[in-house]
Amino acid sequence: MDNITHSVIGLGVGELVHRSLPPEPQAPAQRTRRALFLFTAWFASNAPDLDLVLTKLLPRPFGYMLHHRGHTHTLLLALPQALLLLALLWLLWPGARRLLKESVPARIGVAACLLLGFCLHMGMDFLNSYGLHPFYPFNSRWLYGDMVFIVEPMFWVLLGVPVIMSLRYGIVKSVLLAALAAALCFFTYKTYLAPASLAVLLGLGVILAVLQGRAGERGRGPLLLAFALAATFIGTQGVASALGRTRIEAAVQRLDPGTRVWDVAMTAFPSNPLCWIYVSLDSKTDVYTLRRGTLSLLPESLAPAACPAGLVETGKPGQQLAPGIAVSAQATGSLAALRALQEDNCYADAWFRFARMPRLNADKLTDVRFNPGMLPNFTTVELQQFRSRPCPAYVPGWDRPRADMLAPPAAEEAPVMGQE
Repeated sequence: MDNITHSVIGLGVGELVHRSLPPEPQAPAQRTRRALFLFTAWFASNAPDLDLVLTKLLPRPFGYMLHHRGHTHTLLLALPQALLLLALLWLLWPGARRLLKESVPARIGVAACLLLGFCLHMGMDFLNSYGLHPFYPFNSRWLYGDMVFIVEPMFWVLLGVPVIMSLRYGIVKSVLLAALAAALCFFTYKTYLAPASLAVLLGLGVILAVLQGRAGERGRGPLLLAFALAATFIGTQGVASALGRTRIEAAVQRLDPGTRVWDVAMTAFPSNPLCWIYVSLDSKTDVYTLRRGTLSLLPESLAPAACPAGLVETGKPGQQLAPGIAVSAQATGSLAALRALQEDNCYADAWFRFARMPRLNADKLTDVRFNPGMLPNFTTVELQQFRSRPCPAYVPGWDRPRADMLAPPAAEEAPVMGQE
């Protein structure tokens, strides 16, 4: 997720934990505790993204693909990250050190902020189609939620508004709320948000602002409501994503019975459970097919082309897999060619430790999840420029997302979908 989302979730956790624990006996200690909880939860909710410094270990684009959302996004390394943050707080913040020595609620609260901050960062990153592998090294498999767009204004409103309303100074509240409303209107103007989504977001923002304004310094009801609504939104998106994936798989099977659908990657439109971008991957013989397009879950009342124009995948008019499933781009390739490349080229093998939707076009590899029309993107590798180089060091041991496709035919054990 974007770091605005990580930040407002962390600040919401810090504020909620602070309000849920017994107050400190002295006002200065209470103020220090609140600041400590807010900073700790905010930092923990963003800290895993410090792995961006590791992207220099490999040449572009391998460094970003293989080291971002890498080791710092694992449960095993969350503990040393939390201990390091706690040590820095202890050494560099004398007021927090005194408070932690004297107050049991402060110690409990800091532990809760650290735990929730790191876990929620990984949990939120799981929600989109980029993926992560939180159980490494015990399980190196990539996990994809395919539920939520990577920049989701719903979380900005649900968690950001109560956090803003918890601030002390009215002018700061007004400026931040106005900036949030202006950002939502701008995204709608640029056709990334539907007008109906804007209306829902603004309405929720007004309700939460009023409730939090009435809650007082210790009231936590609006924050609890905000987290409950966020969980409900995630659940709704999950159901919609699963429904859309099922429809796409069925449409591919109807198009060519006996086809094996290897995967369907789903990308949500912001704050809109009805509109989705999909990429499907299937094969029946050695030839595999990639399709990318837009899905509407209510095609009778909302055609795919009527989804917000800033993100909708435009293709040939009328080209579709089924009602509500428009196709914007399609490509084919050879499974044998991919397998040979992975075996013979160590840079290609490193690339396959990230790629979920691989396209081989001449001497160029691209994961087509990330750009309309299957155009080159940050994953694109021109293999020619690496042919004379030694094999790369510091390649992490993530499982290959397409290990199922790359396995020799005799090693494939999974049955073809639709066959006994």
